[in-house]
Amino acid sequence: MKLAARDANAYFARPDPDKTGLLIYGEDAMRVALKRQEVIAALIGPEGEAEMRLARIPGADLRRDTAMLMDAIKAQGFFPGPRVAFVEEATDGLAKVVGAALAEWKPGDAQIVVTAGALKPASGLRKLFEAHKNAYAAAIYNDPPGRAEIEADLARAGLREVDRSAMDALTALARELDPGDFRQTVEKVALYKLDDPEPLTPAEVALCAPTSTEADVDAVLNVVAEGKSAEIGPVMARLQAQGTNAVTLVIFGTRHFRALHAIACNAGNVRMNWKQRDRMMRQAQAWGMYKLEMALDILTDTDLQLRSAGQHAPAMALVERALIRLAMLQRRQGG
Repeated sequence: MKLAARDANAYFARPDPDKTGLLIYGEDAMRVALKRQEVIAALIGPEGEAEMRLARIPGADLRRDTAMLMDAIKAQGFFPGPRVAFVEEATDGLAKVVGAALAEWKPGDAQIVVTAGALKPASGLRKLFEAHKNAYAAAIYNDPPGRAEIEADLARAGLREVDRSAMDALTALARELDPGDFRQTVEKVALYKLDDPEPLTPAEVALCAPTSTEADVDAVLNVVAEGKSAEIGPVMARLQAQGTNAVTLVIFGTRHFRALHAIACNAGNVRMNWKQRDRMMRQAQAWGMYKLEMALDILTDTDLQLRSAGQHAPAMALVERALIRLAMLQRRQGG
């Protein structure tokens, strides 16, 4: 059965122990891994792995020894309690093996949890789980966590008293960080607030947020390059609080937009962070060569103003205005 996206998070938190299995798949391996961790912890409890009620089976190993999964779901452990047979990084090449295990599953066997990358609608693995009457298939999309999901993460970490503005800060942070970094931030916030009955505040969120300046600069440059002008302010405020230099920000911005221009011009051998490659390719396509040349002119003018002896306006305010102009330029038709 298909598990609808709107129902998936609630199910991951409280999965049905009587189901045959669950397929979790998606383009972002970190998001898939976090959901898989949540589901397995909910099924077998915090001591399940220590009590050997979790069998981990890498997809590559299962291809070499196709009996591993069947053995895992039928094996009886020394400790009582629910069990999980987890197949990691499965591909459609394992559809026959997984299908046989689903067909042979009986109540009392270990529940089958399978993770995979992006799967097309015609995928053999997807069809297996979607057609099964007692199993689910859940797609994980690259959307940032919503308010309800963040509240659930906070509650699991033991935090229930959260100032409204602090929740807004966490929601903004969730859009900027990758899922693993955001989960670590929530855990850090929970530890910081341990035994503190006062509601969480935005200042405390800022104290616990990652302090990597380059990561935050990348975040604001992605926001700008994707035309999201309304999101520039919060990221800039955090950069300023970290003491980021305005000239440094312009240098990073110029480097980013030069790379986009080189991509748009098919210059080849463009140096970029491999994690950013696909995103920057999409950005370059959206901008086009001519608008990117205009963007570089704006950044050059801003750099000259910052270095001018007669410049009196606050440096970060000057840069923020330039970034907003760039974001608005991105959204302009043509180029």
